[in-house]
Amino acid sequence: MPITHPTQKLQIPECDGEVLQVCDLQFSYPDGHLALRGVSLNMCNGEKAALVGPNGAGKSTLMLHLNGILSGHGEIEIGGLRLTRDNLPVIRSMVGLVFQNPDDQLFSPTVFEDVAFGPLHMGLPENDVRARVDAALEAVSMSAYRDRLSHHLSVGEKKRIAIATVLSMNPSMLVLDEPSAGLDPRARRSLINLLRELPITMLVSTHDMAMVKELFPRTIVMDEGQIVADGPTKNILDDEALLNAHGLEKP
Repeated sequence: MPITHPTQKLQIPECDGEVLQVCDLQFSYPDGHLALRGVSLNMCNGEKAALVGPNGAGKSTLMLHLNGILSGHGEIEIGGLRLTRDNLPVIRSMVGLVFQNPDDQLFSPTVFEDVAFGPLHMGLPENDVRARVDAALEAVSMSAYRDRLSHHLSVGEKKRIAIATVLSMNPSMLVLDEPSAGLDPRARRSLINLLRELPITMLVSTHDMAMVKELFPRTIVMDEGQIVADGPTKNILDDEALLNAHGLEKP
C-alpha cells in the first residue's frame, strides 16, 4: 500500500471483502467551513487502521458520515450497501460508532440496559437480545458488570461498555474516536489489548501515536479536510517531514 501525498492522485487500494468504500466525500458546515475536500478511502474485512492528524483536520467529520449522522456530497458504501436515507437504519447497525466520551453513549440505569438498547430497538426477541448482550459483554471482558450502575463505573470501564453497546448490534466495523483519551496507564493498556483482540474491521481516530505504532498496521493522515497520506504505519512514522508538516510527533 503506497504512501500518498497531496501532490499525487490518491490511489484506493483494491482488496477482497471490502467493508468500507468512500468516494470523493465533500462536506461544508452551515457557517461555510469546508470540512471535507474530496475524501476517498476503502477498508478491507478485518483491517485495522488509525486515522491521525491535527485538530480540525476533518477526522471526526469523516467518522460522523460513516453512519449517516452527517451527510455530505459523495458516495459511501458499507459492505456493498450504499448509504442512503432508506438504508440508514441498516447502515447504523453495521457501523459501530464509539464516541470519545462514553457518557454520550451510556444513558440507561444499568450496564445490561445500555448494551440491550440497540438490539431491543431492532425488534429482536427477548432471548436474542439477552444472547447478544451476553456475547458483547464477554467480548469486552465485562460480563460481571451486567447489573452494575453505568454511572458508577470508571472511565476505562465505561469505554469498554460503550464498545459493548455497539458490538451487541453485530456491526461490520467499529469506528472509534480517541478511545485512549482520559485513561490512566493501566486502563490504556487494557484498552489496547482489547482492541488488538477484537476480530473486527476498525477505524480509530487518535492522537496517541504510541498506540498507533503498536496496534495499527495502516495509518491514514488527514489535514485540512483531505487525506494527505495513507500507507503502512511504519512508513508513515518513519517520514519525519510528513509528520512535521501535519502536526504529528514520532512516538
